[in-house]
Amino acid sequence: MIEGIRMNLLNLKSQTGDYSKIVKNLNYDLPIHYMFSNTQFEITKKYIQEFELTLDTEHAVGVMLTNFGQTILMEVTEITYEKSVVLVFKGKVNGQESTLIQHINQLNFLLTSVPIKKENPRRKIGFMVSEE
Repeated sequence: MIEGIRMNLLNLKSQTGDYSKIVKNLNYDLPIHYMFSNTQFEITKKYIQEFELTLDTEHAVGVMLTNFGQTILMEVTEITYEKSVVLVFKGKVNGQESTLIQHINQLNFLLTSVPIKKENPRRKIGFMVSEE
C-alpha cells in the first residue's frame, strides 16, 4: 500500500511540482507532511520561543551550528522557509552578517544563550512566514 501511495505522490508531484498541495488533499495519516519546511519551521519556532522565555534581560538566543565539521555560534535574528524543504537562518557569525540555507533533513543545532552587547539591544528572533 505504501509503495502505491509513493508512486501516486511521485506522479502527482511531476504534474504539480509541489508535494504540500498534494498532501493536504490526502486522506492518509502519513508522516510525510512532517517533512515540509513549514512544519519544521513551526516546530523550530515553538522551541526557540520557549527557550527565549527562560532567558534573563541580559541574554539572547544563540544557535550552535554543528554541520561544518566544527561548531559555529550564530546570533540568529530571523528565520524563514522556502517551499518545501529549506529553512533559512539569518544573523551574525563572528560579527559578520550571515545566512544559513539548511535542508530540513540536516537540521541539527543547539539553542544556547549569548550575552547581549551593550551597543545592541535585546530583540527576539523574527519568524517570517513565506507567502504561499
